[in-house]
Amino acid sequence: MSDDKRRIDPVTGTETTGHSWDGIEELNNPLPRWWLWTFYGTVVFSLIYVVLYPAIPMINGATGGVFGWSTRSDVAAAIAEVDASQAAMRASLVNTDLHAIDRNEELFAFATNAGGAVFRTNCSQCHGSGAAGAKGYPNLLDDEWLWGGTIDDIAYTVRHGIRNETDPEARYSQMPAFGDMLENDQISTLVDHVQSLPEGADPLAGPGGELFEMNCSACHGADAKGDRTMGAPNLTDAIWLYGDSDAQLNEVISKGPFGVMPAWGERLSEAEVRAVATYVHSLGGGEPTVGENDVP
Repeated sequence: MSDDKRRIDPVTGTETTGHSWDGIEELNNPLPRWWLWTFYGTVVFSLIYVVLYPAIPMINGATGGVFGWSTRSDVAAAIAEVDASQAAMRASLVNTDLHAIDRNEELFAFATNAGGAVFRTNCSQCHGSGAAGAKGYPNLLDDEWLWGGTIDDIAYTVRHGIRNETDPEARYSQMPAFGDMLENDQISTLVDHVQSLPEGADPLAGPGGELFEMNCSACHGADAKGDRTMGAPNLTDAIWLYGDSDAQLNEVISKGPFGVMPAWGERLSEAEVRAVATYVHSLGGGEPTVGENDVP
């Protein structure tokens, strides 16, 4: 309850606020002077800050303040300073043949460090922070490449992407949805046959081999070892992009996968494309160009 008539508390001699809760009255003690002066100081500081620095939100930004300073401009200046300090190395990266980058120790170190940063920012979301891939996203550490693993192949794939609709030079292929062409028992036969290929089965033998020859060999080859010009994977190894269970292979054959990779050449500079290609090529699965290092 409350009482509008204030009175002096007989014990402390302090005026009350007039409020009483279950017989307990609230004393009207003044705020400590140190607290009041601190509060007044924050008010004055706020007013000065609003005048000197960007502070008040507007429709298209904020008030600039007398100084016009912002942390964003400081960061932009720092980035520009770093870019300027690296300009010579970036130019060298662009002008050096991709195969010769690793012959220049300083340039190779710069490329792999810069490429690692590009990878972690743009590629790790799909291929993983360690580049080991995931279901539907290739492992970049092994020696199996859908579109080729030379540094030229990798740079081309990064630059133009795969099956995207933005770059006319993107690598492109499409596996048919055989669920619209084959019966369920035929697909099951193909699943069993494909699962036997890594174990050394003849790709063209038996009922599954006949189905394979009629429907799959045009892209994967009569030997089932794939075709990099079409991104058709090797089916004789134990590497499966979408999984090797009955259900997973049935889905792949029935629906046909259609993975898409962006064309990073539209978002990254040429130096960044070359840097990330160098980085990926150096991870362990990169292949030499045919004829390079006496590789047939």
